[in-house]
Amino acid sequence: MLPDLDLRLVRYFTVVAEHLNFARAAEELRVAQPSLSRQIQRLENILGVRLLERTTQGSRLTAADAAFVPRAQQLLHEARQAVSTVRAAAPARTITIGYVDDLIVTPAIRDLRHRHPDAHVRTRHLGSQDAGALPDRQVDALVVRAPLPIPDDGLDTTVLYTEPRVLLVSASHRLAGKESVTAADIAAEPLVGCTGMSADWTAFWRLEPRPDGRPAPLGPTLADTYDDKLEAIADGTAIAVVPAGDRRFALRPGLVAVPVDGAEPCQVVVATRTDDTGPLIAEFVKSAVKLLVRPT
Repeated sequence: MLPDLDLRLVRYFTVVAEHLNFARAAEELRVAQPSLSRQIQRLENILGVRLLERTTQGSRLTAADAAFVPRAQQLLHEARQAVSTVRAAAPARTITIGYVDDLIVTPAIRDLRHRHPDAHVRTRHLGSQDAGALPDRQVDALVVRAPLPIPDDGLDTTVLYTEPRVLLVSASHRLAGKESVTAADIAAEPLVGCTGMSADWTAFWRLEPRPDGRPAPLGPTLADTYDDKLEAIADGTAIAVVPAGDRRFALRPGLVAVPVDGAEPCQVVVATRTDDTGPLIAEFVKSAVKLLVRPT
């Protein structure tokens, strides 16, 4: 059976192949270099071949890599063409609203449908790592937390409300009984690492830069999903900074949330593409600003 290819991994690979340098490729993609390296390794594991040879001078193409590059570029081109063709064939009064994780868009969707009964309003739930559905034109607007987990080039954001950040630890952790903590209190504590996120997102949720200028230490676990993150925290091998408004952790026994003093709050925003001026998109933003307010 042929493996299923993740187009995001294919895109990462083509940028690395173009630069033959992980640092420059990570800068262009606006992701952390270790995360980019892991994503390329994931693609190599899926394909079952070595694509890049890492050397002290950078990277070089293997024979498999050289053969795969034009196919990968063609695959990305055809995927973009397919999306454009489908969207061109869709009714003019169609809009797809994406929303991530625990965020709720029902009031704004209901209002948009009430004000535009002739429109076909669809919704699509995504994980944070799938926020690339917006620039890839799979959704027309996205309700998400900022900083965005993807590069924000070509995107506009409208702030809906803010949320404080809290430290999530196991109930047996030394900080579980604290009324609050600061970045200095957790300077030596390992944090859960998350894959595939933008550099801005990663720095924000790792409370970087730290007061001493050093990066936050990483725990032994890399989380691909939110449940993986909760498992690592409950196991006591790492901690994490999370939005106070995301109460999914409350469903997991043995976890404690501690307020973080001095931490800038995150923002819940509706993100849209700068070059997309469809009237329904502007109408949804209006509904979101009016009705998607901070939960009490």
